[in-house]
Amino acid sequence: MAVYTEVNDDELQRFIAGYGVGELLSYKGIAEGVENTNYLIHTTEGPFILTLYEKRVAHGDLPFFLGLMEHLVAASVRCPLPVRDQNGKILGEISGRACALITFIEGFWVRRPTAEHCFEVGRALARLHIAGTGFELKRRNALGLHGWRPLFEKFKSEASEIVPGLAAIVESELSVLEPQWPTDLPQGVIHADLFPDNVFFLGTRLSGLIDFYFACNDSLAYDVAICLNAWCFEADYSFNVTKSRALLKGYTEIRPLQPAELAAMPLLARGAALRFLLTRAYDWLNTPKDALVKPHDPVAYLRRLRFHQSARGVRDYGHEVTP
Repeated sequence: MAVYTEVNDDELQRFIAGYGVGELLSYKGIAEGVENTNYLIHTTEGPFILTLYEKRVAHGDLPFFLGLMEHLVAASVRCPLPVRDQNGKILGEISGRACALITFIEGFWVRRPTAEHCFEVGRALARLHIAGTGFELKRRNALGLHGWRPLFEKFKSEASEIVPGLAAIVESELSVLEPQWPTDLPQGVIHADLFPDNVFFLGTRLSGLIDFYFACNDSLAYDVAICLNAWCFEADYSFNVTKSRALLKGYTEIRPLQPAELAAMPLLARGAALRFLLTRAYDWLNTPKDALVKPHDPVAYLRRLRFHQSARGVRDYGHEVTP
């Protein structure tokens, strides 16, 4: 279970009393989550999520993350809403950790997404991008292009422990992406981590987007590329063009992609695959054997990267370009 920080009954009761959300009935740790500690809280007014921010989340970024969720909810995007305490504060503290109480989103995340799920994700992502245009706070993407090489240098000498020749593969890919990376595409707030476990469904209806703790400002189309990587590959690493076509169709029905964004999609998808290959490789090599959370296998993203390297254009992702 990914509960890094324990809370006790008395402290939690005092904390909840300051929010005007009824009396505490029960609470339990939530197994999902890698970066933070999460508890499911039940009060007489209903369920909530209590998130304790651990060391990997910079406290200076919390106003951006929490403020963004407030902004998106106000714009009718389905996502959790941070609850303000009786003094109007959005950020609290418990057990020596900064924390926030957040509304509960009903639903479950799908282990085997269908094309219908992908279509709904595309639509939700486009709505998020449109809604984010009015959000005034800014946050640079710490895991954008400028962060990839410094991260790689931290484990370059050990990369062969994961896959023989991995260092050379990454070095070669960086030499392609760094000079060609597009810098003139439409920018805005992106989720940057919209994997299946961060999207809740009730049946095939999308009920909410969660976990905004990688959100930042970057190319909107790059966020689409992240989703292509996260949603459109099967367990055997094969690319499912039907799911990709559905995701892009859902997105473009709400926010049409510009010609430059469509042309850049294979390169953006390569970059997205490399970003998760790098972070997963670093975690694979640096997570203690007895850690509460098992690191994700980086090889899955090496296989994705190889597919994107062979893509000749957005048509390879199932999107037909209108002449």
